[in-house]
Amino acid sequence: MKRTMLSVAALIAAGAFSASAEEVHVYNWSDYIDEELLTKFKDETGIDVVYDVFDSNEILETKLLAGGSGYDVVVPTGSFLQRQIQAGAFQKLDKAQLPNIGNMWDVIADRVSKYDPGNEYAVNYMWGTTGIGVNINKVKEVLGDDAPVGSLALVFDPANMEKLASCGVHILDAPTEIIPAALRYIGEDPDAQDLETIEKVEPVLTAIAPYVQKFHSSEYINALANGDICVAFGWSGDVLMARDRAAEADNGVEIEYHIPKEGALMWFDQLAVPVDAPNPSAAHKFINFMMDAQNAAAASNYVYYANGNKASQEFLNEDVIGDGAIYPDEETTSNLYTTSPYDPKVNRGVTRLWTKIKSGT
Repeated sequence: MKRTMLSVAALIAAGAFSASAEEVHVYNWSDYIDEELLTKFKDETGIDVVYDVFDSNEILETKLLAGGSGYDVVVPTGSFLQRQIQAGAFQKLDKAQLPNIGNMWDVIADRVSKYDPGNEYAVNYMWGTTGIGVNINKVKEVLGDDAPVGSLALVFDPANMEKLASCGVHILDAPTEIIPAALRYIGEDPDAQDLETIEKVEPVLTAIAPYVQKFHSSEYINALANGDICVAFGWSGDVLMARDRAAEADNGVEIEYHIPKEGALMWFDQLAVPVDAPNPSAAHKFINFMMDAQNAAAASNYVYYANGNKASQEFLNEDVIGDGAIYPDEETTSNLYTTSPYDPKVNRGVTRLWTKIKSGT
């Protein structure tokens, strides 16, 4: 049908010809942003955000190393970032395009420099810990009032897991997080890089695997919130998000998050630009937008994770900045550990071990 010039102009104004609009393609973890920020970015810049999600570092890495992912901004975890930098997967950030970089927190930047020397390739989006989420009432019903909810023994002692299976346990499908935790539990270095040490966790994990309802890296949020499971070994903010969803639903489910007394992994999720990003200029605009103090705070207030933006802290809600599960105190932080990426040979061994544990064969 023939259109008049007026109707074409109206369609353009309405954004009907979106194919011609500038876009930034972002690939982030699931349940990991306040979507109002995406609308705000579009309003401020005129750039459309095409936003996709993943729930494991392995999925992201496969796309990055295959090349031609089509993404402008991705969010790898620090240990994976290091290996991906070495593989040439990212371009260095042009910090002249990132005026908000002065908002970043030197304490976190220093820790991340273990993976990205000089912080040349990435800036921190969020950081947190990997620990234990519990439906406290159900766990106490099963294990009694002295249930070891603040210990790795809750999930790594098969005597506990056999009983907890009746109310449901989910564990992250993340070998680079669960294996170090199991190493810590048996008194080994969680950052062990040799297969001989790493394989010491096989009897520990094999003994509990039959009692794990699901190895998954995102489904435990709703499962905890709805009372479908009683324990999740997962990421701090996800458990706290489940806690909030349960409270909002007023369904009688009471969720707690515990950093294990034996110590926990401290991880860092980083904003980075793939080497073949279609629109690196828009990527820098998006990263700079997320480094704005109020925007970073809005993201943390929504997802219940700490961020590496010092300037954002004055805008954080008290139930975020004041929660020791999100911003741990100095003593707790001193007991957190970080891990390094496995070399290719060890990584293959870890993958085989994890597959064997999950399959039970």
